[in-house]
Amino acid sequence: MQCSRLPQATLNQMIEGARILEADSYGPKVYLLQDGNILKLFRRKRLFSSALFRPYSRRFIDNAARLEQLGVPTLQVLDFYRLEQPGMTAVLYQPLPGETLRQVASKEGFDWQQALPALVELIRSLHNSGIYFRSLHLGNIVITPDNRFGLIDVADMRFFRGPLPRHLVKRNLQHFARYIAREKLNGSFPIQALEQALLSA
Repeated sequence: MQCSRLPQATLNQMIEGARILEADSYGPKVYLLQDGNILKLFRRKRLFSSALFRPYSRRFIDNAARLEQLGVPTLQVLDFYRLEQPGMTAVLYQPLPGETLRQVASKEGFDWQQALPALVELIRSLHNSGIYFRSLHLGNIVITPDNRFGLIDVADMRFFRGPLPRHLVKRNLQHFARYIAREKLNGSFPIQALEQALLSA
């Protein structure tokens, strides 16, 4: 997908009336536009980095395309922009329909004992397919309307030719465990059972 220039005036029109979904110290990062699509902004934070040659926005687009090829439900990229501000790009995309696993798990009556086998199967299939998703956590796993698991926020991802080696499986689970601790879900999420199921396979 080619990168087209997005003037500031056009950007302002796009985000008028939009809801800010995510922001950091630099400002808004993710907008939910009035038409239901999402505009995600990417900033190159260091002057000299690998992002100078392959920006995270390009990785985001390429990874979404690769997931689609592998049959993993994900977001649908619509457009790719270079903004007027130096080092800034943006991706316009159609979100993956459904609810995140984090949202579903917070509902009354949800039971991890029943839901865990499906999550184990998802992560195992990703690892067996050579997908190392560093940002794999409950907020980036979506349950689609047809009851499939999909992935969002896919910039931080690598693809290997064969199944992930054991040390990367362990590292991926460490990232997942840190998310569970950060979200204060240790009391409800069976992290040890997840790790045992995936590391004993």
